[in-house]
Amino acid sequence: MERRTLTPRPDWQRTVEEQGLVYPLTRLPDGSLRPYWDESACYVFSLPEVEALEETVEELHRMCLAAAGHIVAEDRFADLGITDPRVAAAVAESWHRRAELPSLYGRFDLRYDGTGPAKLLEYNADTPTSLVEAASPQWFWMEDRFPGADQWNSLHERLVDAWRAQAPLLPPGAPLHFAHSAADELGEDLMTVAYLKETAEQAGLDTDWLAMEEIGWDTLSGRFVDNQLRFIRSIFKLYPWEWLTTDAFAGHVLDTLDNGGGTGSTLWIEPAWKMLLSNKALLAVLWELYPGHPNLLPAYLDGPRELAATAGWVSKPLLGREGEGVTIHPPGSAPAPRDEPCCHQEFAPLPAFDGNHVVLGAWVVRGESAGLGIRESAGLVTDEYARFLPHVIL
Repeated sequence: MERRTLTPRPDWQRTVEEQGLVYPLTRLPDGSLRPYWDESACYVFSLPEVEALEETVEELHRMCLAAAGHIVAEDRFADLGITDPRVAAAVAESWHRRAELPSLYGRFDLRYDGTGPAKLLEYNADTPTSLVEAASPQWFWMEDRFPGADQWNSLHERLVDAWRAQAPLLPPGAPLHFAHSAADELGEDLMTVAYLKETAEQAGLDTDWLAMEEIGWDTLSGRFVDNQLRFIRSIFKLYPWEWLTTDAFAGHVLDTLDNGGGTGSTLWIEPAWKMLLSNKALLAVLWELYPGHPNLLPAYLDGPRELAATAGWVSKPLLGREGEGVTIHPPGSAPAPRDEPCCHQEFAPLPAFDGNHVVLGAWVVRGESAGLGIRESAGLVTDEYARFLPHVIL
């Protein structure tokens, strides 16, 4: 693994925007703009490195599924902050019927510096973004800058194949809706959903789309409807389940939830059981089930335990995103009280390349390794101001 500086392509911004990355710049708190898509450098990997990382990612995914099964079997929903019995029951039923429910993709965030085993930082298996840049502009960048080289990137093909393979699980005779939140100001959610919609269409599916805020409720039929008053029988949503099960329509979601076998009226993708994998409590359950595993960091729910005296720890809200609410505590610190439940994970500083802290985003599609996206940040927490850098296998 090596970071190489490069000269950006002429007119790179227009190029990546035409390839679907309509948010190539980041506005900093002082109002200045800085590239989010950053091709002034790239990361280079060897093929053996990538092959080893692929095996690690698929093993981690299998371990996460085992941990999800343990949470359901032992009724440990409260550890995840799921205290509503109806939500817990819906998640459990979804888990037991998971073979009947379409499930698409997820992203592992890994600490890796090219010298030791990759370490799992978290798993976003419900609403992961940074997909468009990893799948499309990154590939075309490689073809421009390193013709004949390779990349850890089969995202597009695997997404199309996943829709095609799972098409029989969708309700017949109705379009698959795609929804994002209109509150997204940058366009990232919109373009992620648009890209996934395109992959579904390439798989031969009939699709339509709308904003989450446009979804209506028909009181006469007791069904969700789109902005053309058609029943929504299946829908992919880039909208977290913890919001879906707590907002004003949560009761209707649970009342009409199709958890496989035609038991309801609306099939949601990702399915409800993905709540088990997109919660930081999963990290503690994994460490409990696989203590000492080389790809895991010690993690606990009841406090930092021995980490307070050894390596230090990072406190992560169970449902935080983009680094929100993450705090770092050096060894010897006194645990600070938090108003929200957290997972306390061993502090493993992100590796620095030329002063940039890097995290690997390793993608899985239907449980199989599918690609890599790399983000850099100035600080030790990868937040909304991180940059995306392409990679190549040489």
